[in-house]
Amino acid sequence: MKFFVDTADIDAIRDLAQLGIVDGVTTNPSLIMKSGRDIKEVTKEICDLVDGPVSSETVALDAEGMIAEGKELARIADNIAIKVPLTWEGLKACKALTSEGFMVNVTLCFSANQALLAAKAGATFISPFIGRLDDINLDGMDLIAEIRQIYDNYSYDTEILAASIRTANHMKQAALIGADVATAPPNVIHAMAAHPLTDKGLESFLKDWEKTGQKIL
Repeated sequence: MKFFVDTADIDAIRDLAQLGIVDGVTTNPSLIMKSGRDIKEVTKEICDLVDGPVSSETVALDAEGMIAEGKELARIADNIAIKVPLTWEGLKACKALTSEGFMVNVTLCFSANQALLAAKAGATFISPFIGRLDDINLDGMDLIAEIRQIYDNYSYDTEILAASIRTANHMKQAALIGADVATAPPNVIHAMAAHPLTDKGLESFLKDWEKTGQKIL
């Protein structure tokens, strides 16, 4: 499973990219607002940091506007994935943009039917939102599993990009189900390395090492 980091924080992206675990980045209007930066400026910096897809979101509500904004965003760098919403107008924009060779991430997906339409429209990525479904007492992972089955049934090339990930457990479940990509905030990716038994074991090893009186350097 590929890891995308869901942030517009340059320092956080750089830190994770240095480990070689970042395969791409996703942004949205809320993350751009949080960064306090100009969208084109910060997106260009992100694209320079990572080789993989960098999702940059349109804000128009009509297909014509999404297409125009998408093409403008795509001028920032060759690895831009144009992000459009899963609306009827978004599907029109997706079809037009992918037909011209652009990567398109169809976002705000909350049903398998929506995901099926996005695949038919040629989406590069479909972004089902796990956490927001969990918030209304539905299991977001059920949606990932349904999309996985449908896409496998018909060999769709659209990649499942599990989004709205809130916990390290979400990452594990998405990987078990077979999501192609998971995008998560930096703190969730860091949390994947944490385990109390690792901390306990390390503490025990260091105490025993201290008793030997030895040094490695």
